Amino acid sequence: MKFAVGFQLFEPGEEPFSAIVEDYRDSISEVFFPWQDMPTGRSPLATQNGYTDWTAQQRTEEELRRIKQMGIKLDLLFNGNCYGGYALSEKLANQVISIIAYLDEAVGGVDIITTTSLAIAHTIRKYFPQKEIRASVNMKIGTVKGMEYLSDLFDSFHVQRDYNRNLEHLKMLKEWADQHGKKLVMLANSGCFAHCSGQSFHDNLVAHEHEICTIKNLDDFNPYVCWRNLKNRDNWPMLLQNTWVRPEDLHHYEGIFDTVKLATRMHALPGMVIGAYARGYHLGNTLDLFEPGFGRALAPYIINNSAFPKDWFERTSSCNKMCHQCTYCKSVLEQVLLNTEG
Repeated sequence: MKFAVGFQLFEPGEEPFSAIVEDYRDSISEVFFPWQDMPTGRSPLATQNGYTDWTAQQRTEEELRRIKQMGIKLDLLFNGNCYGGYALSEKLANQVISIIAYLDEAVGGVDIITTTSLAIAHTIRKYFPQKEIRASVNMKIGTVKGMEYLSDLFDSFHVQRDYNRNLEHLKMLKEWADQHGKKLVMLANSGCFAHCSGQSFHDNLVAHEHEICTIKNLDDFNPYVCWRNLKNRDNWPMLLQNTWVRPEDLHHYEGIFDTVKLATRMHALPGMVIGAYARGYHLGNTLDLFEPGFGRALAPYIINNSAFPKDWFERTSSCNKMCHQCTYCKSVLEQVLLNTEG
């Protein structure tokens, strides 16, 4: 297995992201990235609260060229959850076409396009049939039926992360994918809550972040399900009931996935995350590996990654996921929780 890692545009003078990729190039097969201020699953790349970094595009292109020259594939993201009134428009199609055509000239070409939009997938299939079209993890496709419905539009599928800890289910998906010439990708280090009932709401907020940040919003409401729940210590076991896979356990997925996605686009220390998964172990706070990490929600406590019991992966990858009827993760949390203040 090799990793697909999320591109970050660092400030001028800082070590560039391409240097991190160079350090781990033997473990990385793909780098995924958005294009400037297009809606994606994260904040806009160039503009924040009306302020635009006009050097962002030039610096991004320079970085992408370096990465491409390393023989690493580029994955362009059109994975916003909402494109508003332009969702089915020729305007959006033309915008997508022009960006892909431009990047083919400017950086040596993108190899993969990941999208949540069926309209964008259709457009790419029509005008760039040689490109790999990948279904975003935000589409929550986790069944054979889900892949069958869209098999004409997509070449590869990010598997719904809620199935990450169900190896038998993943093997079934892999069997269908192999029979139909499709590829599966797993997101290994999402910190998001499993089966989050607020995901669609949150993803739509992110898609419209450039608008939301410019207006007066509610100051007495936290829109994030995870942060609201973690205020109550009784809910901390939820952190262990999520979809992430530790670097130490990733080898169990050999033969199911050739590519494992690591969320690093917004992470404060992307090199640390990539290094941990490339090595296959992490010493420190487990939460530091994830995006979001929730470290400050538990502070001064951390989750000691070296303290997990030997049966952790076996138990969590084969249980019935009826967390409300089980106390295993609660008991493990007591073992791994460490107060850094003594």
